[in-house]
This record gives sequence, C-alpha cells and structure tokens, in this order.
Amino acid sequence: MKEHMIKVVKIEVGEPPETKELLNELDTLQDEVGGLIECVYLEDGCLAIVNDEGKINGMEPNRRLGTDIICGPFFICGDSAEGDFASLDEEEIEKYSKQFADVPTFTGNEPELEARMTFIGFDYFGGM
Repeated sequence: MKEHMIKVVKIEVGEPPETKELLNELDTLQDEVGGLIECVYLEDGCLAIVNDEGKINGMEPNRRLGTDIICGPFFICGDSAEGDFASLDEEEIEKYSKQFADVPTFTGNEPELEARMTFIGFDYFGGM
C-alpha cells in the first residue's frame, strides 16, 4: 500500500543531509528537486530521486553518485514491493546521511557535468 508520507534523506546543494517527511505525491516530490524527477536505483534497493534536467537547466553541482555528479537538490527514499516510493528505515537514514555528509567543492570543469544522452537502438524487425 502506498505510504501517504515518506521519510527521506534530502541533500541540498552546499548543505549537509537532513531527514524530512514528504507528502508522497508527484507535485510535492517534483518541488523537492526543482522540476521533473528521475529515479536512480541504488545497490541496496533504495532510490535517489534527482532532477531529470538538472544539468541542462544549469543547476549547481551537488554530490557525486557513482561515476556521475548530481546537479540540484535530490533525496533518497525507499522502494516498495509494489513499486511505490517508501520511507527509509533508521539504518538507511544513517547510511545516507553519512555517505553524503561531506559537501564537495566543484571547479565546474569536471567532465561529468557535461549533459549527455545515451541512445540504445533495437532491431525490431530482426534484420528483415
């Protein structure tokens, strides 16, 4: 069942992470990241909810995540078995609060800050 309110770790540009409770509705979630949302799946089943257009809209670099840099505010939440956003438990809150505690300095010259797209082609006709 979809949770009405979800507990997340919110990471603002230049700020330490904070624990927040958010209304689990699209408009509210989009407001938290300043635009369209994109879900980035993390190794432990949690999600990083980021602004889908953060780089192309010129949002400030925030944190490194894997081999990329997230631009603009984002938050970490859980993922339910039904595919809905879910609250983080206390262990996950502690984990992500520690992971993103350091506020990095970016020069603006990092190659990861370049907006890019990956196109994947499919052969629907089997080579006919």
